[in-house]
This record gives sequence, structure tokens and C-alpha cells, in this order.
Amino acid sequence: MNQPEVLLGKRVLVTGAASGIGLAIAQAFSNNGAQVVMTDLPGTALEHNSNEIPGSSYIGADLSDHNEITKVADACQDVDILVNNAGLQYVSTIEEFPEERFDTILSVMLRAPFVLTKAALPGMYQRRWGRIINIASVHGLVASPFKAAYVSAKHGLLGLTKTIALEAAQRCPDVTAHAICPSYVSTPLVEHQIEAQAQATGIEPTKVLDDVLLVRNAVKRLITPADVAEAALFLCGGAAWTMTGSALSMDAGWLAH
Repeated sequence: MNQPEVLLGKRVLVTGAASGIGLAIAQAFSNNGAQVVMTDLPGTALEHNSNEIPGSSYIGADLSDHNEITKVADACQDVDILVNNAGLQYVSTIEEFPEERFDTILSVMLRAPFVLTKAALPGMYQRRWGRIINIASVHGLVASPFKAAYVSAKHGLLGLTKTIALEAAQRCPDVTAHAICPSYVSTPLVEHQIEAQAQATGIEPTKVLDDVLLVRNAVKRLITPADVAEAALFLCGGAAWTMTGSALSMDAGWLAH
């Protein structure tokens, strides 16, 4: 996909950009002429990958820390496109789920998108154009066992997306909000989840992918981060204005059953 007339010179901030989906999105937007700000936990992965993307900059921050998120929010004030992608997972039965883990997951995956969106919207309204792209999940549409915090956060993120869309439409029709809802994507997060799911279910790790993760997919294949990045690019194009407030399902047929 090539749309330099849309993205050339646009400023994009991507959270969770050191690896996986976030890194693929940062690369795709940079390749299409955007100026990319990458945020993730401080460390060599973020620094190295930012150096590999021409013209990008980075902000190391822990989005579960209410103080650290302030420096990312400050950077959002002049962004044209905000991609809320940062996420984490913890697999456990509800009765054994640590409350502090639940709080951390909701802080990163729901509170942080709210805070960053709050910081980004005024500038988007002033410039009369903007995109809020929330990387949700098929688990924002349906639930699975052992993922109480993740499912709760993703369901909440879809509700936040709809609210942003309704408010933005009243202020400026070219400021839109979208949620992308993929099923399982080939990322380090999913690799760790396979190991955790194996422990929770007693299934061998080699069988978790086919017998657990992909069992509901009509197409038995993991989505790639590049696939999600292509969807994010599309949502910044002119043809996507009709989709504000909607959830773009990339579920490989999960919900077709």
C-alpha cells in the first residue's frame, strides 16, 4: 500500500513499538512518509529498532506508571495519528488472578489509551485532521477463559473507541477513531501466551497453537504484524472515513461460526 499524499509529513506516535505489531506499524508508516515517534519500555530493543527506522525518534516509558505516562502524553499534543498498541498478557483462572496484575494490564491497555487520546485530540481538532487507531483484539468482541484482565481491557478499548468517534464527529469529520481486532498474531506476546496456556490447560506447547489458539479460526494461520500494519495504513486513507467508531475484524473467520 502506498499513499504518500495522505501520510507525507504526518506525525505518528505508536505505543508498544519495540517489537511485534507496534514495530511493524512504525515501519509501515515511516515507509509511507510519516514521522514516527516510537514508545515502549526503556531498553536496547526500543533504541535499536528506532535507529533502524529512518527519521524516527523514541520515548522510553512504562505506561503502567501514571507519572511516566505524562512524558508520552506531552509528545501526543502535536501528533496527527495516535496508535495505541501497547499490551501485555497474563493467563490464570479468575480465583488465582493477582489483583495487581489485573490493575497493571488495565493501566497499560485501557487507561493509557484514554490519557494519550485526551492529550492528542485538541491538536487534531485544531489542525482539522486526525486518526486514533486502537489495536484491540478479537477478544474485544468475544471472551476466552483464563484472560480476565486482557478481555476486560480489550472490551473497554472498543467502548472507548466508540465514544471517541462520537465526540470527534461533532467537532471535526476528519478526526476519526478506529479499533483493529485481530485474532492471534505472530508476536513475542503470543509465543509467551502459548507457553502460559500450556501450563493452564495441561496441553503440550506444540499442540496449543492448533488445538487451542487457532481452533476457532476458519483459516488456521497466524496473522502477521505486517497484516495489521496494512490495516492501520488503510484506516488513515480517505476511503476509511465511513468506518469511524467501528471495529475492523481481522479474525481469520473466528466470528463466522
